[in-house]
Amino acid sequence: MKPEEIERMRDEALAAFAAAGDLDALQEAKVAHTGGTSPLALANREIGALPPHAKAAAGKLVGQARGAVNKALAGRQAELEAERDARVLVEEAVDVTLPYDRVPAGARHPLTTLSERIEDVFVAMGYEVAEGPEVEAEWFNFDALNIGPDHPARGEADTFFVRTASDSGSGGSGTESGVVLRTHTSPVQIRSLLERELPVYVICPGRVYRTDELDATHTPVFHQVELLAVDEGLTMADLKGTLDHMVQSLFGAGMKTRLRPNFFPFTEPSAEMDMLCYVCKGESVGNPDRPCRTCSSEGWIELGGCGMVNPKVLAACGVDPEKYSGFAFGFGIERMLMFRHNVEDMRDMVEGDVRFTRPFGMEI
Repeated sequence: MKPEEIERMRDEALAAFAAAGDLDALQEAKVAHTGGTSPLALANREIGALPPHAKAAAGKLVGQARGAVNKALAGRQAELEAERDARVLVEEAVDVTLPYDRVPAGARHPLTTLSERIEDVFVAMGYEVAEGPEVEAEWFNFDALNIGPDHPARGEADTFFVRTASDSGSGGSGTESGVVLRTHTSPVQIRSLLERELPVYVICPGRVYRTDELDATHTPVFHQVELLAVDEGLTMADLKGTLDHMVQSLFGAGMKTRLRPNFFPFTEPSAEMDMLCYVCKGESVGNPDRPCRTCSSEGWIELGGCGMVNPKVLAACGVDPEKYSGFAFGFGIERMLMFRHNVEDMRDMVEGDVRFTRPFGMEI
């Protein structure tokens, strides 16, 4: 237990700690110089075998050496931990100006979102959402709606006819099949009157087909929403109030509608529905200093057709027109989307480009 041996053990430990380049190396030096089998630990055990008069001096000498070793160990560990933390800050730095996610968020198609919003407006009024097949019998698509056999809409210039197996074998055009791709969602109204108990209050959104060329304002496949209300005592006043509530819910307070006389086979009387221009609110009319591109400075925008359900349609569905009356209207959802969001080209809605749909987000 010579003093110079204790000093040598201390100095070796201090040198080992100073030479440790990282925390792993320091841990190895710690085990070697402060562990249970380290030289200083073994020297501490030998104190018990010394004569009583030598124990105090030896204990003081070994204790001072071990204290110096532990102090040097703690200091070196603090230095290495500080170096590690500084290195991690540099190596694992995050550039907060980079995109947080390289996988872009998805988006629902705005036609779906708008259709569901329209449904919500009428469901809140007590209406039910009704659906029907897109491949429809001519009777539901035309005859029950008082559209006669000679009506221009029943020709191949306007309607997609579904060719059956017998038509294909005979080389027929398909017009004899009696089956069409529905040209409007009105057949759903007919099915609702046939299947439901009166009174009937339904809204019928869905995909429809016309033989139009795809361009900025037309598409052969588009979406429509129609409303049907059949009850006792319904009048044009009820229709007008419903239309006003709809445009106010979709375009904001203060919006209103007007009705212009027109003709549709399935309503009588019939009208074209216009809504107040949501951009200029009619202030561009006669005001050359404030022209409005949206309504062409007319103050109104045509939205769709409406009217009281033709008694012939009610009778075709087994409803007594002497007891019940009803109103209906319909409009294109694509057209509504173009109004609400200033979409200029209908082709953007069908081409599937995520750059069009993504700005509309994930509204649910």
